[in-house]
Amino acid sequence: MIRHYFAGVLFVLCGLSRAVAAGPDCLRPFMLALHDHGLLYSADTNTGIDKDFADELIRRSGCKVNVSLMPRARIWQLIESGALDFSLSGITNPERDKFAAFAWYFSNKYYLLVRKDSGVRQLADFERNDQFQLGVIRSFRYSESGNSLVDRLTAANRISQASGLAPLYQTLLLNRIQGMIIEPFDYPALEEKKIREMSTIIEFNDPSVPHGLIMSKKALSPAEQDKWRKLVNDMRSDGTVRRIFNKYFQPAIAAAMVDFQAPP
Repeated sequence: MIRHYFAGVLFVLCGLSRAVAAGPDCLRPFMLALHDHGLLYSADTNTGIDKDFADELIRRSGCKVNVSLMPRARIWQLIESGALDFSLSGITNPERDKFAAFAWYFSNKYYLLVRKDSGVRQLADFERNDQFQLGVIRSFRYSESGNSLVDRLTAANRISQASGLAPLYQTLLLNRIQGMIIEPFDYPALEEKKIREMSTIIEFNDPSVPHGLIMSKKALSPAEQDKWRKLVNDMRSDGTVRRIFNKYFQPAIAAAMVDFQAPP
C-alpha cells in the first residue's frame, strides 16, 4: 500500500515536472514592447490585435511580462542588444535573423497608397517621376518589391521617414509626399473622408509576408525560444489567433491572414 502511494506521488510529481518543463522559464520578469500601428495597437484606446495577442500569450506562459509602448526603431535596437525580450508583428530579413528569432502568427500583403492627383496608375509610374516622395515608417521593412522600391528611392533621396502612420497621413494630405506603403491594419484610417477622396491603392505583386512574435536571441536561449514558439503555435492551432483577428476584420479577410504556411 505504501509502495503504491509513493509510486502515485512520484508519478504526479513527474507529471508536474514535465508540465513545468514544457512551459517557458519564468524565473525572471520579461519585457514586451508594442508599437502604435492602426489595428495592431492604438495607444489612444489601449486596444488592438497585438494587445489581445500579448494578453493571451502572457496568460498562457504564466510568466510576469511588463508591457510597454515604443517606436519601432527603438524596439529593434533593444531586441538586438538583448535589453528587450519580445515584440510583436515583426517581419524578418537576413540582418534581423542574426539577432532575432520569430514565432509566426499571421501573414499579409502590402500596398502603395498614392494621391489620385499624382496620376500614378502602377508602381513604375511612381518611380519614374523624380518629383514624387515616398513616406515610410522609420525601421519598417515590407515585401520584396516594397523594399526594393524603398531602397531605390532612398538612394535617390526621395524618402520621407516618420515615427508612425499619423504624421505620414498628414504629409500625404499636404502633398509633401505623394505615396506611402500601407497594410490591412491601416484600412480604418482610409475610411476617413479626406483620405478616401484623395487617394487610391496599388497592390505590390508579392506573396503575403509572415509576421510574428519577435524574440531577442541575446535575451532568450534557443530552448526558451522554442517554448514561446510552441505557445504561439498552440494559439494558432486552437483557433485563438483567428478569433482575435475576427474581432477586427471580416471573417474572409481574417482567414486569409491567419491561414498560411509558416516558414520553418
